[in-house]
Amino acid sequence: MLEVRGLSKRFGGLQAVCDLSLSMAEGEVLGLIGPNGAGKTTAFNLISGFLVPDSGEIKFRGRSVVGLRPHQICHLGLTRTFQLVRPFPHLSVLENVKVGALARTASVREAAGKARHVLEEVGLLAKVEVHAGELTLAERKRLELARALATEPVLLLLDEVMAGLTATETERIVELIRAINRRGVAILLIEHVMRAVMSLSGRIIVLNYGERIAEGPPAVIANDARVIEAYLGEEYVGATQG
Repeated sequence: MLEVRGLSKRFGGLQAVCDLSLSMAEGEVLGLIGPNGAGKTTAFNLISGFLVPDSGEIKFRGRSVVGLRPHQICHLGLTRTFQLVRPFPHLSVLENVKVGALARTASVREAAGKARHVLEEVGLLAKVEVHAGELTLAERKRLELARALATEPVLLLLDEVMAGLTATETERIVELIRAINRRGVAILLIEHVMRAVMSLSGRIIVLNYGERIAEGPPAVIANDARVIEAYLGEEYVGATQG
């Protein structure tokens, strides 16, 4: 589904992403982890068209998407969420999601119907008339997810959708992501909530200083000495084994 080869991006003297390669199959859940500043969000921005790589190739379902604008990539079925959620605060929850749904239809009525269906899926149907600016953080995270889902993606890039949530709210998001994946949507996931990313991902890639330092199933990654040193720390390993 997704093939990234030799992807690099520099900002002045900072090499944000260096020779990154990864691939994803249809319906897969792939975790992308690493310390702050490791290049994870830059990689997302490159894959989704918000940045143009200095070098490298990005193919989605066999087609190069390098140079395409974000809305063009979205039309192909690749959609992303943002770490800092910024809905239209003075529009209703329903209107926010309709904006996403209009990527697939010119009919406002059809977009409204799609938006209601997605809001039911994420548990926000009772909030359709509420202004987005009045939502809690957990509700805004769900709204961000709903806006992405309304574009009908086959590959969904999730950028820290659990950041700042309580343990209970995080578990609800985890179950929601599992349900989305069960209906065939592949997911590329950036997340710092390690228990969540380890339970969701079939495979994990670890970045550090823009470079891939490890790749494998969660159990292998959790015990990789390089990953422990660069990111997880001995405390995490001790907690998972205790």
